[in-house]
Amino acid sequence: MKSFRIFIFLAASLILLALLAAFYPQPGYSIAGHRLRYPSLTSILNPQKQMDIDAYLARQDSLNNLLRLQQDSLNAFRAYLDTSDIRFWFPNHDDSFFDTLFSQFNSIPQSGRTIRILHYGDSQIEMDRITNRLRSYMQSHFGGGGPGLVPFATLIPSLSVSTYGTGNLVRQSPFGDSLVVRAAGNYGPMVQDFHVDGSATSSIKAGTHRSCDSRLLSFNRAKFIFCNRPGPLSVTISSRQGTHQQFECPDEGVHAVEYRFDSLTDNIHIAVSGHADLYGTLVDRGPGVAVDNIPMRGCSGHQFTQINADQLAQAYALMDVGLIIMQFGGNSVPYLRSAKSISNYCKEMGNQIDRLHRCCPQALILFIGPSDMCSRPDSVSSLRTYSWLPQVVDSLCATATAHGAAYWSIYHAMGGANSMPAWVNNGLGSPDYVHFSQKGADIMGDRLANAFDNMYRLYLLRKESQQ
Repeated sequence: MKSFRIFIFLAASLILLALLAAFYPQPGYSIAGHRLRYPSLTSILNPQKQMDIDAYLARQDSLNNLLRLQQDSLNAFRAYLDTSDIRFWFPNHDDSFFDTLFSQFNSIPQSGRTIRILHYGDSQIEMDRITNRLRSYMQSHFGGGGPGLVPFATLIPSLSVSTYGTGNLVRQSPFGDSLVVRAAGNYGPMVQDFHVDGSATSSIKAGTHRSCDSRLLSFNRAKFIFCNRPGPLSVTISSRQGTHQQFECPDEGVHAVEYRFDSLTDNIHIAVSGHADLYGTLVDRGPGVAVDNIPMRGCSGHQFTQINADQLAQAYALMDVGLIIMQFGGNSVPYLRSAKSISNYCKEMGNQIDRLHRCCPQALILFIGPSDMCSRPDSVSSLRTYSWLPQVVDSLCATATAHGAAYWSIYHAMGGANSMPAWVNNGLGSPDYVHFSQKGADIMGDRLANAFDNMYRLYLLRKESQQ
């Protein structure tokens, strides 16, 4: 009889708890400044299932292995690309979008060019994360080396390069804290620069972190880009080996001075004297492909229309840009809570793409949307993808392709809705359920590189079929 009573008690308790879950208001009750919440019956009966991240990534690898067995079939390749989680979306569904870029890459041995990929993004790409893996792929296939475009002084630490600037320098940017000077559009291709009034020096050294690709460790070219103000600007570029070259620019406007070293070096020094806005230095080992990491912490990507268009166009013309990547959206997701707010944000992103098309007409543009991002709707609910995030991803894709840019979705490449908890629990994501860990960023960078590799192989298959 005692066991039966215990059973009745437990059953009654469960029924009461279920009724409480069914009828308890989800916003909870506010008492004395504290909110009392209780999980919903749905969340109890249907707990969120977490994806198996290892199986997911292995499945994608197996698809790539299968694809290598089908290289003789252009249709099979296209069918795979249309369903892959790491696919690109293209304007007018044109899968030849990157063909002209790949053609230029393949002709580098004859042209001797150093073709640039500019990777703009928010904090997801800080410290050269994601970019470093794309750079490794591009330079291993098409040549080149060095870290690419670096600022005159440290803006954000990087694993791939160390930059130390001193002198009469004032940082200028359309974003950032109160210490940053707003300068009426005089920001240049890094969307922030340093104004010098007098003398200043910059030391640039290749990264030594274990994650650095070997191609980063040395370079033989330095091109210093600046916007000169009234009066001559004197520039001296030197290397560890003691070689140096002095330049003097008497004219106002956007200019560049370039020095090619006789041998590879891992350290250069730049000294300037005058009155100018210092945009940065292209540190490369050419010819080949250069991939520039340009992080913009806290930004949603609407700063490009705040740069002086003429100056930006002149700077791009000095850089031989083949592709511009815009990776934004994550900083806006928590604040996009209606269809109208999403529409307004996407319209603004369309304006940014249009501005870059006008300033750099020879370059293709790729927009990379936000990752999966999770929050708790209330203090007791499990982590869930932001409710409007899938619509943000779809709307950004539609906007990018409508404005002549390709689109790539980190959200899909990591597994879609509610995938971030699995990445975090496997050490691939940050505890904020927004950012990747270094290991996770490396995986995502490799997935982006694999997406480009798929398109390059399609390009080669298409060429073979035309012969």
